[in-house]
Amino acid sequence: MVPEDAKAGMVHGVFTNVASKYDIMNDVMSGGIHRLWKDAMMDWLAPRAGQRLLDVAGGTGDISFRFLRRAGQAEAVVLDMTESMLIEGRKRAEAEAFSDQLDWIVGDAMALPFDDNSFDVYTISFGIRNVTRIEEALSEAFRVLRPGGRLMVLEFSQLPNEMMQKAYDLYSFNVIPAMGQAIAGDRDSYQYLVESIRQFPDQDRFASMIKQAGFEQVSYRNMTFGVAALHSGWKI
Repeated sequence: MVPEDAKAGMVHGVFTNVASKYDIMNDVMSGGIHRLWKDAMMDWLAPRAGQRLLDVAGGTGDISFRFLRRAGQAEAVVLDMTESMLIEGRKRAEAEAFSDQLDWIVGDAMALPFDDNSFDVYTISFGIRNVTRIEEALSEAFRVLRPGGRLMVLEFSQLPNEMMQKAYDLYSFNVIPAMGQAIAGDRDSYQYLVESIRQFPDQDRFASMIKQAGFEQVSYRNMTFGVAALHSGWKI
């Protein structure tokens, strides 16, 4: 367990180390399934023209690019605490295509540099488990969303079947750090990422945290038996 006062620095170090290989590792670790999960997120979100998205822990822009492709004339802000992740995102071809609709900002999920009621949609994908105090990030999400705005969180979660969970843990703890070493030259960062998944609240507990932050109509959908889960909530 990482001490709270050390977590932000460690997370920053992890993502600085893996930034250049982050997208490749996502494909290898999930067998490319993370792309289907992100598409499912967009299906449920149903982006519309004129909306303004804040994608927190947005890294290399995966979610923002998908959002803008579907919404048409819309805006997206990619916010991440790790500048090297944003730099990698800006190198992608989509970043050039959407340059007039897209901003890249270094910032902290627990202290967002935006006014109240300034976004229609807030997304965070595989990032909230790395936030030091999840409750503060959810409170900030509520603050910056406009009334009628929507929160959507995609995160690794817990499998409801104990045998499946054990098999998944075996894969996670043995295979993923070895992949991290082979592909990114960094076993330790991927060991941390695996451990952070196991420490994250299960689906129901996380849904309760979203409700406590003020969101209504909170619900979730399991992806791939619960390997990941999509949580949705509305600021009414």
